[in-house]
Amino acid sequence: MPDKNNSRFPIEEVAKFPAPGMAAPVSCAFSNDDRLVTYLHGEDQSPVRQLHALDIETGEGRVILAGLDDESEELSIEEALRRQRQRQMGRGITRYSWVDSTGRILIPGQSAIYVMDGPDAPARTVVDGGDAPIIDPQLSADGTQIAYVQDSEVYVVSVDGGAPRQITSGARGTGKTHGLAEYIAQEEMGRGSGFWWSRDGSHIAFTEVDETHIPVYRIVHQGKDQVGEGAQEDHRYPFAGEANAIVRLGVVPVEGGEPVWMDLGDDYDIYLSRVNWMPNGELWAQIENREQTVLDLVRFDIATGAHSTVLRETSDIWINLHNMFHPLDSGEFIWASERTGFTHLYLHDGDGSLIRQLTDGDWMVDGLSGVAGLTGDAGLAAVDESNGQIYFTATKDSPTERQLYSVPLSGGAVQRITNEPGMHLVTIDHKFKNFVDSHSSIDVPPTITLRSLNDGSQIRTIHEPSDPRIENLGLEPPELVTLQTDDGVTLHGAIYSPPSEFGDGPHPTIVYVYGGPHAQVVDNHWSMTASMRAQYLRSQGYLVFMLDNRGSARRGLAFEGVIKHQMGRIEVQDQVEGVRWLVDQGLADPERVGIYGWSYGGFMTLLCLAQASDVFKMGVVGAPTVHWDGYDTHYTERYMGTPQSNPDGYANSSPVNHVQNIKGNMLLVHGLIDENVHFRHTARLINALIANRIPYEFMLFPDERHMPRQLGDRVYMEERITEFIQRNL
Repeated sequence: MPDKNNSRFPIEEVAKFPAPGMAAPVSCAFSNDDRLVTYLHGEDQSPVRQLHALDIETGEGRVILAGLDDESEELSIEEALRRQRQRQMGRGITRYSWVDSTGRILIPGQSAIYVMDGPDAPARTVVDGGDAPIIDPQLSADGTQIAYVQDSEVYVVSVDGGAPRQITSGARGTGKTHGLAEYIAQEEMGRGSGFWWSRDGSHIAFTEVDETHIPVYRIVHQGKDQVGEGAQEDHRYPFAGEANAIVRLGVVPVEGGEPVWMDLGDDYDIYLSRVNWMPNGELWAQIENREQTVLDLVRFDIATGAHSTVLRETSDIWINLHNMFHPLDSGEFIWASERTGFTHLYLHDGDGSLIRQLTDGDWMVDGLSGVAGLTGDAGLAAVDESNGQIYFTATKDSPTERQLYSVPLSGGAVQRITNEPGMHLVTIDHKFKNFVDSHSSIDVPPTITLRSLNDGSQIRTIHEPSDPRIENLGLEPPELVTLQTDDGVTLHGAIYSPPSEFGDGPHPTIVYVYGGPHAQVVDNHWSMTASMRAQYLRSQGYLVFMLDNRGSARRGLAFEGVIKHQMGRIEVQDQVEGVRWLVDQGLADPERVGIYGWSYGGFMTLLCLAQASDVFKMGVVGAPTVHWDGYDTHYTERYMGTPQSNPDGYANSSPVNHVQNIKGNMLLVHGLIDENVHFRHTARLINALIANRIPYEFMLFPDERHMPRQLGDRVYMEERITEFIQRNL
C-alpha cells in the first residue's frame, strides 16, 4: 500500500531547479586558439549561471564573467517569451558566443550588448538600449560589427561602440517586423533568428514578417492588480487551417540602403525554414510548402533576387526539418534526408546532383556535431575537409542512446568514437584534435570531459557531478525495458519500482505519458533518474511507468508516421498494451492504474481516460490540447492536415468529443497566461465536461505560462498533484 506519510525526501525537492545532478555546465565552446574550453555553470547547484573558462593544458578553471551588473532579474515580455520558446529555465548569463577570428566574446543582455575583448578582459557595454529590448545580437564573422533588432528594425554598430545605424526601415509602427523570427519559426521550425550576416560582413539577409492579417489573440493577466496596458498581451497566433504570417527575405548592404527582395516563388503561403550564406558569397535557403511534404533548397542572386532550385525533397508522410545542411569549400555540400525512412547523410555537388550516400541503415543520424565557438549558426557542422571526415551523432547502436561517429567524405565504414553507454553531446575543436563530451546515462549524472577525437580517450575532466542530493535522496535509476506490441513492434519503456518495503507487487501504478511526435521520453540519460515526480511517487509506494509509443521520435519515419491524420489512436493503444504488459509481469495492480501528462501528454491523458476507462482509473491533465483547431499551423498541419481537409480526423482526435466516456477521477492543471497551449483549451474542455455532467477537479495558476517556473507555484502544484493521486489511487 502507498504510504502517505513516507518522508524519504520532502516534496519541495520535486519542484526545485535544477534537479539533482543536473546542474552541469552548458554551452561548451572552444576559444579561437583552442587553448580554453568555456561554458556556463551555476555554482553550488544554483540556476544562476556564470561564464567559466578552463585552461586545457594546465587544467586550471576560473570564472571569467560572474554576471552583468546592470541586468535586471525582471524579464521583459520579449525575453520571457524567448525563454519559453527555448524551454530555458536557467538565469544569470544565458547566452554567449566566441568570434573565432578575433577571440572576442559576445554576451547578450536584455536591453544591452556586452563584449569581452578576450577571456581576461572585462565585459564592456557596446550598446545600451534603454527601455527598448535588444533582440538577437550577432557578431560579424570578422568580429568588428554587431547586428541586432530593436523596435522591429535591424541595427549595426561597431564592436568598439559608437552610434548604431539603422539599416532597415518601414516596419516600425506598421505591425510588421524586420529581422525577427516569427512565432512559428521559433516554436516549431527550430529557427530562432530572422537575420543572417554574410561571411564577408558586407550584407545582411533579413526577414520581413507581416502578421497584421492574423486576428489578435489577447491574453489577459487576470492575476495582476492592474488592468489594461501592462496586464494584457496581444498575439497574432496562427491557428491550424487559418492564415500564417507572410514572410519575405531581403538583402541589404551593411551600410544600409534599399533592400533587394528575394524571389521565394509564386506561392506566398510557405515556410522559410533555413537561410545560409555560402563560402562563395551566394545566399541559399530552404523553403517548405504549407503541407510540409515538399522542401526546396534554393540559391539566390542577391543582386536581382532571382532564385533557382538546387534540390527538392518530397515525402508522402511529412518532412522533418533539420540542421544538417553544410556547405563545403569545394562547392559541394552535405545534406540530410529521410528518403530511406531514416535520417541519413548525403554528399551533393554544387548543382544538387547526388554524389554519394554517406550513411545507411535502420538507424538515424541525430545531427552533425557542433564545432568550436558557439557562433550561433545552427547549421555549422563538424566536417574536417582537409582530412575528409564527417563527425555526427546517431542512434546506430541503440535508439535510446546518442553516440559520436565518423565517416569518410569519400565513403566508407562508420566508426564509433565515444565508448560509454548513454547520451553524448559533443563540441569539437577547430583543429579537429579534441572534443568536449557532455555525457550521462541513467547511472551517471552529466559529466563533462575533454577527449581525443582520434579514439575517444579521456584527456581531462572538466566537470564531475558533486550534488549531495543524489545520495541524500536515495535516487535509484529506473529499469529500462522493451516490450512487443500485439502486432510485433518493439517499444521502449522505463520502470520505477517502489522500495523493497512495499513488496514485490502488484503495485498501484502511475503512467507518465507524453506520447507526441518529435519527442522521446525514454532514453539512457540521467534526466530519467532525476525525474523527481516519478522518484517521489515511487518513494510513496507507487510503481511509475514511462513508454515511448508509436509516433515518438528517433525511431524512423514509419514509426513516427503512423499517427498521420489520426492523432491519439495508436498512441493510446500502445499505452494500454504497456499497462497490460506490466500486469502480465505481476508488477501493476490492474484495478489501480492512473496516468499523468503535460501538453501533448495532457491530450494523451484525456484520451486514455476516455478511450480506455477500463484501464485508467484516474488522471492528472496538464495544459492539454483538447482540439487541434486551437493549436498552431506548422505543428498541427504537419501531422493532421487542416481542419478543412481532414474534418473527421480533427473531430475524432479531440478529447472534447470523447469526454462522455470518462469514468475516472480527473485533475486539470493549466497556467492562465499560457501563450503556447492557450487556456482556451482547458476552458473548452470544462464546457464539455459540464455539458456531459462529468466531475473534475481544477488547479489554475494565474501568472504561469506553458511551463510553470515560479518555485512557490511549482511546490504548490506538486503538493496538490500528489494529494490527488494518493486520494484516488
